[in-house]
Amino acid sequence: MSLLPILEYPHPRLRNVAGAVDPAQAVDPAFQRLLDDMFQTMYEAPGIGLAATQVDTHQRFMVIDVTEGREQPLVFINPEIREASAELRVHQEGCLSIPGIYADVTRPDGIVVAALDRHGKPFELRVDGLLATCIQHEIDHLDGKLFIDYLSPLKRDRAIKKLEKLRKQG
Repeated sequence: MSLLPILEYPHPRLRNVAGAVDPAQAVDPAFQRLLDDMFQTMYEAPGIGLAATQVDTHQRFMVIDVTEGREQPLVFINPEIREASAELRVHQEGCLSIPGIYADVTRPDGIVVAALDRHGKPFELRVDGLLATCIQHEIDHLDGKLFIDYLSPLKRDRAIKKLEKLRKQG
């Protein structure tokens, strides 16, 4: 396994919309290695989710593990939100592509997501809380959206200025 470089804001390829993965690709050994590399990159960063777009691969898949002990690695290939609850939740989000920046984002608290697992088998999950937030955040990456896009212009400008300041500080 190896660490992959993570694209950072304002890299223009973070705005690319990812294309669908051919389900037959899921069983390819090179694709399986890429998934393993993405998990290692996410864990080392450290993070709880990583979309393929963030590692400059513009296909619709992502890896997630919201557990403290890193014992529930999840792969979502061609994820699609089928349902979203009317109940909203505010969660402080951060992003490996916008390091050091955190902001409150409002999203549906519960979702039903359909996808293929790492072996190309279809599944559907009904989730809420942190996992629902993380799935929505990572799907946004696959659609070329960033969490700062949900902020008011004033808060987004402040976040970008803070990011620039953090980069200057090293």
